[in-house]
Amino acid sequence: MADIKPHNYDTLLSPIITEKSTLVAEENKVIFRVPLTATKPMIKEAVESLFKVDVTKVNTILVKGKTKRFRGMLGRRSDYKKAIVTLKDGQSVDITTGL
Repeated sequence: MADIKPHNYDTLLSPIITEKSTLVAEENKVIFRVPLTATKPMIKEAVESLFKVDVTKVNTILVKGKTKRFRGMLGRRSDYKKAIVTLKDGQSVDITTGL
């Protein structure tokens, strides 16, 4: 496992806590919001060093921003990237505690 580096804190922006993310937590998976420039090896290194766990797989999803109206004006939400991190069997990450 790698040492904690300052850029690891920039790689994981926030955990995504939804009903679906709590269901996949039973399968040793954790979902994070990451920058658009983050790569799978960067995400794997960050999770392993910050949480002291072994990562077996990283899947990423690019979520396109929705077009919304506000007072008759069209606007667009920002695009963002999600990372679904699969952990080794028997390991877990406590997201409720801050880093």
